[in-house]
Amino acid sequence: MHKDLLRLALSERAVRRHLALCLAAAVLAGLLVLVQAEVLSGVLSGRFATSALVVLALVVGLRALLGLTQGVAAGRASTGVKSALRHRLLSRLRDLGPARLASHRSGELVTLAGRGLDALDPYLSGYLPAAAVAAVVPLAVLVRLFAADLASAAIVLVTLPLIPLFGALVGMRTKDVTERQWRALSRLGGHFLDVVRGLPTLRAFGRARYQAEVIRQVADAHREATMRTLRVAFLSSLVLELAASLSLALVAVPVGLRLLSGSLDLSTALLVLLLAPEAYLPLRNMGNKFHAAMEGVAAADQAFAVLDGQAEEQAAARAPLGSAGTAPEIRLENVTVRYPGRQEAALEDVSLVISPGERVALVGESGAGKSTLLHLLLGFVTPTTGRILVDGVELAGDDPWRERLAFVPQRPHLFATSVADNIRLGSPGATTDEVRAAASAAHADEFVAALPEGYETALGERGANLSAGQRQRIALARAFCRPSADLLLLDEPTARLDGRSEAAIVTATRELAEGRTAVIVAHRPAMIDLADRVIRIAEGRVVPAALTGGAR
Repeated sequence: MHKDLLRLALSERAVRRHLALCLAAAVLAGLLVLVQAEVLSGVLSGRFATSALVVLALVVGLRALLGLTQGVAAGRASTGVKSALRHRLLSRLRDLGPARLASHRSGELVTLAGRGLDALDPYLSGYLPAAAVAAVVPLAVLVRLFAADLASAAIVLVTLPLIPLFGALVGMRTKDVTERQWRALSRLGGHFLDVVRGLPTLRAFGRARYQAEVIRQVADAHREATMRTLRVAFLSSLVLELAASLSLALVAVPVGLRLLSGSLDLSTALLVLLLAPEAYLPLRNMGNKFHAAMEGVAAADQAFAVLDGQAEEQAAARAPLGSAGTAPEIRLENVTVRYPGRQEAALEDVSLVISPGERVALVGESGAGKSTLLHLLLGFVTPTTGRILVDGVELAGDDPWRERLAFVPQRPHLFATSVADNIRLGSPGATTDEVRAAASAAHADEFVAALPEGYETALGERGANLSAGQRQRIALARAFCRPSADLLLLDEPTARLDGRSEAAIVTATRELAEGRTAVIVAHRPAMIDLADRVIRIAEGRVVPAALTGGAR
């Protein structure tokens, strides 16, 4: 991630200039410590006249000016990198398209693009300058100490590696707890946004209090992760300060004894005592800045994962799932799914075979695990244990398999664009005739033709100017517009519809399912009657056929 972030910073001309100025100012200010110590030791020992205090004041003033320059340049570099990263992230999300974005929780993306990338400030304006200073100043101090007093320089040379060693040991633990904290924050942001969006529905079904309790639990998890991170950060500071203090004591005590015995002059002793702390200070600062920057590092890891399309690249390397144009066989083998933060399993030890071309209805109480099973087939959820086979090949992540799916959710999302563009969402290259044919097959052409501009009518966000039945038929038209789809997944498509709309959806679904493997989550008899077999799910398990009345 560090290389990716630096590569991004160096690719932007303005950012590169500000970053170079920031690092140069930080290193120069660090090197002026040698001049400051030289002048101060000389004045205190009487080697320099008191007029040298003017030089000392100039050095201090120049360090302050360089510190101000470093802060301004670091702020501009940080702003430029975050802006460039946000633009690339948003461009990547636009390239993925709404269909691929369904695998991302929008709340988590909002948290990443906002609070997450803002956490890069400590890394760019704190850690990078500290790392540059730590790479130069301790070496310069060691060179001057070797020229002044060989014994003291040898002690510093031996003890100096203790700082990065202890910092690395604590840093490995810090990385783990910080990534855990970031995941908790992403989960909190994503869940909270989803709950806010669905608040009217939650209130209507009396589930608002339950979700408030869930948010409280997620917030508690984030609080505990934050406190763990703070504990480790304080531990890091304690370890680094202790190591530096002991190392300085090993230098100062012999210097004092030698000064008393007369084997070391006052000017050299003062110079050693002034410079020795400056050898350890940059490394301690780098360690502290690193721990402060870890949240930004974790957020950047996730951002670059989205930019690099890791899931798509990994999917491309996997074996293809069967061949398009043939209805697939779906096989679940001892599949268990557990969501983070929940003790009970959403699905537990589910084994199931769906034959090619078979239409299966999933029935059961709300929360039984039906939608989780659909999300497994969509690749939105990964089994905790067990595996899913498609035509004998294991399904994983964002396989090209999704190109063979047609998904009709219970509440389809319509975008603020034309009716035609909403229909061709899953098939961007569809012609106007193909869009009209899909709408006709979904029994949507009649009401679309009645719209002010027909298929070019711009819809409101989430299809606000359409009824529930009309939105559902647009979603079915999307599925009809994907002729390559071999598997049809429907999540209660007739829920909340009146009788007339339900009849139209059922008729269109029967036609759409012809020649395809279909998995239908259903409660209403009309949709269940479309199935060749009914599978009941209760408390995350498949109920044996003998208890459900067998196959239809």
